[in-house]
Amino acid sequence: MERGNQFVGQSSVFLDAVERASRAAPMRRPVLVIGERGTGKELIAERLHRLSNRWEEPLVTMNCAALPETLIEAELFGHEAGSFTGATKSRAGRFEEADRGTLFLDELATLSMGAQERLLRAVEYGEVTRIGSSHPIRVDVRIVAATNEDLPRLADEGRFRADLLDRLCFEVITLPPLRVREGDIPVLADYFGRRMAAEIGWEQWPGFADHVSRQLEDYTWPGNVRELRNVIERAVYRWGNWEEPIGHVQFDPFESPWKPLGERSHKAAEQPHNGAEPAPARTDYDTVADLRAAVEAHERAIVEHHLGRNRWNQRQTAKALGLTYDQLRHCIRKHGLADADA
Repeated sequence: MERGNQFVGQSSVFLDAVERASRAAPMRRPVLVIGERGTGKELIAERLHRLSNRWEEPLVTMNCAALPETLIEAELFGHEAGSFTGATKSRAGRFEEADRGTLFLDELATLSMGAQERLLRAVEYGEVTRIGSSHPIRVDVRIVAATNEDLPRLADEGRFRADLLDRLCFEVITLPPLRVREGDIPVLADYFGRRMAAEIGWEQWPGFADHVSRQLEDYTWPGNVRELRNVIERAVYRWGNWEEPIGHVQFDPFESPWKPLGERSHKAAEQPHNGAEPAPARTDYDTVADLRAAVEAHERAIVEHHLGRNRWNQRQTAKALGLTYDQLRHCIRKHGLADADA
């Protein structure tokens, strides 16, 4: 979603957020963009700039969490030569660079109180003063700021200036997480999959196997669209066969039987055990109304997963599941998976 400046989605909650950004774009007032990581906050900031009358002027981006506190103010407001150790020459800050354009402040909540105070004056009076100077500089900058924090709560706790929040919240655009964007996961997965297939030279797009589509829908996506893109692109390039639907996805790229163990895990591994596999996470048994159907569905999901992981090689799948080849064939026929491997 981030690459190529594309907005992809059809859910009403997502389209409402995009529409609000479009309506706010012509305004000169500040805008706050709120959302979890990976929801597309920088894309919204770019939309606010491109649809404004400032679109021909600079869009300057600064990640407030990327610099140490001692350098944030110098980066934002500039400095004069000799104003601090290492300042060998004068330098314009981000506000001056963004003059007549838009300044996008990402990770706003990480700003120090000192930087917040200077930012307040810049927003209120349209003036910035370089560190080491006593002469204010007039700037015409539209501010768009983003965070994944609850700023009103931080203000109540004294960790963010309430008066600065008042001046920045003319419009607040809250982006929905992917897990509530009904119908958008298959659309996004298809978009990222086709793009990756074209990138690696596939002759056609085979789509996803049914069980993979269900896994994508059931996952909660804590990293949102950015995480989905990584999962899909990884699955396509690892699959490497454009003639068959993609049959396996790996949500955690660090998952491996050879994953290094931390000190605490090493100590646990040294404890005696009976060699059994760790127990799986507990499911919500209160929702089970038909035991037989639940067991059958769970068995089918396990078999589908391992078939996909082993590229439908039935002998490898049987070995992975501790079954004989004939037992696996019976499971495949029982669950109607025979057509998938034909």
